[in-house]
Amino acid sequence: METNLALLLLFAPFAGFLINVFFGKKIGKNASGYLGTAAVAVSFVVTLFFFLQVSSTKKAISVELFEWLNLQNFTVGFNFLLDQLSLLWLMFVTGIGTLIHLYSISYMHDDENMHKFFAYLNLFVFFMLTLVMGSNLLIMFIGWEGVGLCSYLLIGFWYKNQDYNDAAKKAFIMNRIGDLGFLIGIFILAHIFHTLEYTNIRTAVENAWTIDRTWLTIAMLCLFIGACGKSAQIPLYTWLPDAMAGPTPVSALIHAATMVTAGIFMVTRLNFLFNLTPDVLEVMAIVGAITSLIAASIGLVQNDIKKVLAYSTVSQLGLMFLALGCGAYEIAVFHVITHAFFKACLFLGSGSVIHALHGEQDMRNMGGLRKVMKITFATFLISTLAISGLPPFSGFFSKDEILMTAFHHNTVLYVIGSLASIMTAFYMFRLLYLTFYKDFRGTEEQKHHLHESPGLITFPLIVLAILALVGGAISLPGASWLNEYLAPVIAKPAVHHHLGPTEYMLMGIAVVGALVGIGIAYAKYMNKGEVPPQDSEIKGVAGLLYNKYYVDEVYTAIIVKPIYAIGSFFKNVTEAAISGLVFGFGKAAVFLGKQGGAVQNGSVGFYLLIFVLGICAIVGSIFLIK
Repeated sequence: METNLALLLLFAPFAGFLINVFFGKKIGKNASGYLGTAAVAVSFVVTLFFFLQVSSTKKAISVELFEWLNLQNFTVGFNFLLDQLSLLWLMFVTGIGTLIHLYSISYMHDDENMHKFFAYLNLFVFFMLTLVMGSNLLIMFIGWEGVGLCSYLLIGFWYKNQDYNDAAKKAFIMNRIGDLGFLIGIFILAHIFHTLEYTNIRTAVENAWTIDRTWLTIAMLCLFIGACGKSAQIPLYTWLPDAMAGPTPVSALIHAATMVTAGIFMVTRLNFLFNLTPDVLEVMAIVGAITSLIAASIGLVQNDIKKVLAYSTVSQLGLMFLALGCGAYEIAVFHVITHAFFKACLFLGSGSVIHALHGEQDMRNMGGLRKVMKITFATFLISTLAISGLPPFSGFFSKDEILMTAFHHNTVLYVIGSLASIMTAFYMFRLLYLTFYKDFRGTEEQKHHLHESPGLITFPLIVLAILALVGGAISLPGASWLNEYLAPVIAKPAVHHHLGPTEYMLMGIAVVGALVGIGIAYAKYMNKGEVPPQDSEIKGVAGLLYNKYYVDEVYTAIIVKPIYAIGSFFKNVTEAAISGLVFGFGKAAVFLGKQGGAVQNGSVGFYLLIFVLGICAIVGSIFLIK
C-alpha cells in the first residue's frame, strides 16, 4: 500500500501534465486549470498522510522499486525515501504548489495557452517531487535537471517577447554551469563510497570509513557550486531576477517553495558529509553572507515590484546559506519554511496588483491601492512584517535564529547579515508605501478600472498570510518542534543557545534594526512623499545599485563576448575550410567536365585517332609488363 501511495504522490502531477498536453485544448481552459490543481492537491493529501504516519512512528518509509544500474561493485536502485526531511519539503512544495495552481486558474484565464501553462506547472512539481523523494543522488539529479528544464519553459512561456526568451535561456545556461559542478561531485562521491544511496553513505561515515578528505572536500565544493546555481548564490545569482519574465505564479512557484530551495535541501540532505569538510562550510557561510548583502543593497532602489521581490529572494537565500555554513541545518530549514509562506504571499500579492493594473509593474505608477484592494493590502502587509523580522510574525523567529547563530560563529558574518536584514525592512516597506499608500499615480484609465482581485486569487493570499503570521510557532525558542522532528536526519544538531542576556540583546538589536529600516522608509515615502526618479535621473551610488553593480555587463564583457568571438573565429575558419575543400572538389570536377566536353567534338576522324592511340597504349603496356 505504501508503495502505491508513494507512486500516486509522485505521478499524480505527471498524469495532470500528460492530460493537459494531449487533451487540454479539448477540455477547455477552466477544466485544464482545475485538473492541474487537483493533481497537485492529490499529492498534498498523500503527503499529509505520510507526514502524520512518520511523525507518529518516527520511522522513515523506504520504497524500493527496482535495480537501476549494476556496474561491478557499484549499484544504484530506483528507490524513494520518505523521511522527516523529504516529507517536510513535500508538505510545503505540494501545499503551496496547490495554492499557486488555484491562483493561476484566475490569473491565466485570458491566456490562449492556459492548458499548456498548467501542463508545465504540473511537470515542474513532478520533477521537484522526484528531486525530494529520491533515495540517492542520481534520482535527485533527474529532478534537479527536470526543474531546470521546466523553469526554462515557464520563464519563457510568453515566448513572443524576445526579452523573455533571453531570460529563459539565461536561467537555463547559468543553471547548467552549476549543474556541471553538481555532476562532478556526484562522480567523485560514487568513486569514494561505491554507492550514491544516502543511507549507505551515512552508514559508511558513521562506521569510520577511511575517506580521502582531499577528494571529499573537492566533491563537497563541487556540490556547493551546484547549489549556488540552483539557489542563486554569487556568482551564479543573476538569472533569478531575470526569471521575473515569467507569469507571476511562476515567480511564486520558483522563488518561494520549489526550485531555489533545492540547493538548501541537497546540503541538508548530505549534512553528514558537509560536517566532514569544515572549510567548505566556511566558504558557504561567507558566500551566503555576501550574497545576502549584495542582493539586499540592489533591492534598495529597484522600481519594478517583482524585481524588488526577486532580489529579496536572493538575499533571503543568502541568509539560509549563512545558516548552513554555520552548521545550523535545521535553522536554515526553518527559514526555508517561513520564507515559503511569506514570499509566496508577496509574489502572489504583487500578481494581484499587476492584475488590477493590467500589467503595470513599475511602483512609480502605483499608489493608494489599499483603499480598493483591501484583502491584497492586508495580506501583503502581514507578509511584509514577516520578512522584515518583526515579532510575532514568522520571519522574526527564523531570521533571529540565523543571526544569533552567526553571532556565535563569526561576528563579521553577523554584522553583514544584520545589515542585510535592516535593508530588507527598508526596501520592503518602501515597496509597501509606494504601492498601497498616498495617491494613485497611474493613468486615469487604470484608476477607473481598479478593483480587488477575484476569490481564486485572494483565497491563496489569505491562507499564506495566516501561515506567515503563525508559521514561526513550529520552532519557538526553547520549545522547537522542528528541531525535534528533524533530529533523525541531522547528524550533528546545531548548538541552540539558551535565552540569556546576550540572546535577548541580539533579539532587541534585530527588532531595532528592522524598525530603523522601516522608519527611514516611512520618512522618505510617507512624510516627504518622495517618488523614485526616472531611470535617466538615477546617478551616483543609486545608479550603481540600480544597474545591479553592472555585474551582467561585466559577465558580458569577460565571458559572453569572448565566447562569441571565439565561436565567430572558428565559424569563419570552418566555413573557409569547407569552402576551400568542398568548393575546390566541385571546381575540379567542373574543370574536368569542361575538358572532357571539349573532346566530344563530333569528328569521326578524331575519335578513330583516339581509338588507335588507346589500342597502342594497351598493347605497349602488355609488352612492358612481360
